[in-house]
Amino acid sequence: MEQLDLNLLRVFDVIYRTRNVSRAAEQLGLSQPSTSQALTRLRLALGDPLFERTRGGVRPTPRADDLARSVQTGLAHLEAGLASGNTFDPRRSSTELRLHLTDIGEARFLPELMAELRQAAPGIQVRAKAWPQAEIGMALDSGDIHLAIGFLPELKGALSEQLLSDRYGVLLRKGHPITAQLKRPVLSLRRMQSLEMVAVRSHAQTLQMLRAAGLDRQIKLMTSTFLALPAIVRHSDLAVLMPHAIASELTNEFLDNGNLVLLDTELPSNAFTVSVHWSRRHAHSPLVQWGREVLIKLFKDPAQRT
Repeated sequence: MEQLDLNLLRVFDVIYRTRNVSRAAEQLGLSQPSTSQALTRLRLALGDPLFERTRGGVRPTPRADDLARSVQTGLAHLEAGLASGNTFDPRRSSTELRLHLTDIGEARFLPELMAELRQAAPGIQVRAKAWPQAEIGMALDSGDIHLAIGFLPELKGALSEQLLSDRYGVLLRKGHPITAQLKRPVLSLRRMQSLEMVAVRSHAQTLQMLRAAGLDRQIKLMTSTFLALPAIVRHSDLAVLMPHAIASELTNEFLDNGNLVLLDTELPSNAFTVSVHWSRRHAHSPLVQWGREVLIKLFKDPAQRT
């Protein structure tokens, strides 16, 4: 440590997060040769290449993955110490809380969250946006978003806490021909193979489930948002695979006349968990800590509380 320039660790952190030396140089305000030279110095000091060239960027070595956890934790503590004199009062703050949420996530979480903030933090503005899954981790590290909410199995390196468990169901119109063939409200894979389906292109997990089950050829309509699905399903024989909690709200709250039916499925990997995720780098940010605590208080399943 006495012989190591600690600025090299900051360079390492940005390269690790961006997976690209040129983009790292831009974020650091350095030239690309200076950034490459700093990386070379760190490689020599640690005796490891740290990154391997790939098409369009670099890929960390196992040693770099291990180092990144320590570096990000250390930088987070350092930044928290430097900002310790700054107070955060949610009742007086007019800052912006930036969230990753899909449109289904917005429908599930924002109504209750905004009702809570109206009382607890009336000046705080919320900005919700659905980020591409491959960019969520980088956006958390850079501060472009403070918290990401959802089922995000591909998000690596971030911290998280589980909020709730859910499962997928199939929503279709009451009187759909297949309902007359069922002895119980559960669709087998064989039954689903006879359905024509509508899917939402932004919901990667749903599409992956349909492909894994060999049902992607059953998709006859692709939409950009789930908001149109109830009307589409109600007026056609199309079915939609969607989270049970959201589908239940659509049938119970908005369609009290019972025009829709929600069925369970026997698809593999039907159950999933929804978590709140945040960056190690900003784990000690007062805004991130407060926002995380609000979400946990509002949405964490009581059965999972310790």
